[in-house]
Amino acid sequence: MIGRNQSIISEFLLLGLPIQPEHQNLFYALFLAMYLTTVLGNLIIIVLIYLNSHLHTPMYLFLSNLSFSDLCFSSVTMPKLLQNMQSQVPSIPYAGCLTQMYFFLLFGDLESFLLVAMAYDRYVAICFPLHYTTIMSPKLCLSLVVLSWVLTVFHAMLHTLLMATLCFCAENVIPHFFCDMSALLKLSCSDTHVNELVIFITAGLILLIPFVLILLSYGRIVSSILKVPSARGIHKAFSTCGSHLSVVSLFYGTVIGLYLCPSTNNSTVKDTVMALMYTVVTPMLNPFIYSLRNRDMKVAMGRIFKKIPFSL
Repeated sequence: MIGRNQSIISEFLLLGLPIQPEHQNLFYALFLAMYLTTVLGNLIIIVLIYLNSHLHTPMYLFLSNLSFSDLCFSSVTMPKLLQNMQSQVPSIPYAGCLTQMYFFLLFGDLESFLLVAMAYDRYVAICFPLHYTTIMSPKLCLSLVVLSWVLTVFHAMLHTLLMATLCFCAENVIPHFFCDMSALLKLSCSDTHVNELVIFITAGLILLIPFVLILLSYGRIVSSILKVPSARGIHKAFSTCGSHLSVVSLFYGTVIGLYLCPSTNNSTVKDTVMALMYTVVTPMLNPFIYSLRNRDMKVAMGRIFKKIPFSL
């Protein structure tokens, strides 16, 4: 007899993206360019923050971790997607599938918690500017980052261990471009009620609670601004928060649209497109949003380029 913690099949087949064969090379080039842009853009933000002492503040501590999370989050799925687009047999080993699922959950959850920390930072900066340095102490900022990592590691490990207890008997075709947890549950020939219950319980902690906290933070920010209306103050506040709000809208808009909106008849195509938005597009756009809308980042980038000797 095969135990519940063992799988009969040794690998899964990823169907990938619904792309016509004649368009395969075009989309391969497009996704490769997007992935390289994601890696380069997020690395530039991390290096800029590290090299510029003026950016050694709580907001940029969270931003550097967010950039690292985006870089890793995209790297969990994109290299395998690119490899499978050029492969005749787009397979992934059983252990590799669980590993991909683990890191996908880890870095996806980490981004959610870091966005909450950044929202709290903006709330303190705008609503309590005179006490900002006291409240957002280095100890508190480091504690928020460490707590985010610990919670996400625990959450990802919990779901991965629960998935490892399931059996996969015959069907091994995943209608997705990565090992999505919900797709794997549908393939299992074991009882998945415990897995589904844990997903339901933890979803609020990882998705809904952070989203509500972000909304509350910006609700307080807007309330504080309107109490002392001034064109200059309103412009400064919204320019400071605009980049973060853009990232929050991109990330939570696609995730909530994917997991909380009712499925339609073409749910597989919808799920794939929505998953591409928050796994590929959002990590690529984040560096542009923060660098183009953030004066400090543009100044830091200008200082770095001035130090680089250009010669013909």
